[in-house]
Amino acid sequence: MIKKQNLWLLTLFSLILILGVYYVTMPNEVLEKINIKTEELKEDKVEEESSLTSLRVSKETTRKEKIDSLESSLASDNLTSSEKNNTYELLKYLNEIQGIEEKLEKKIKKELGLDCYIKIDNSDANAICISKEHDKTLANKIMRLVQQTQKNKLNITVKFQKN
Repeated sequence: MIKKQNLWLLTLFSLILILGVYYVTMPNEVLEKINIKTEELKEDKVEEESSLTSLRVSKETTRKEKIDSLESSLASDNLTSSEKNNTYELLKYLNEIQGIEEKLEKKIKKELGLDCYIKIDNSDANAICISKEHDKTLANKIMRLVQQTQKNKLNITVKFQKN
């Protein structure tokens, strides 16, 4: 007899497998159009959103979707060992970046007393901070804190929002 928990696990696994197969078999033109549209929507959303929590939630959901798709592709038998290695390295990189962003947000909160949102993409880092002051010295301090955590040079942008 199958338990409810096992049935749910089987159902969810089947759904993920079906979606993974659907995603892999989609034509490249459709995927490119979808990616372009979602990037445009994400840019519009970032400009419209004002609260840091909504920015954090949207970043977490997009990153979670990426991680889930990478994990499902890693579990598939269609990839070669080098492709699986690259996928694993990308997963590891995403987890490291997520940890660095969280540490930076806590460090800025502790040292400067500012609530910040940090997002790192390859060699770019964006910091959005809530502060009454909007001066260059504060931005410079934030930029130095962000750069101290990375070995490579980053293009850092700092934006301020009022309470």
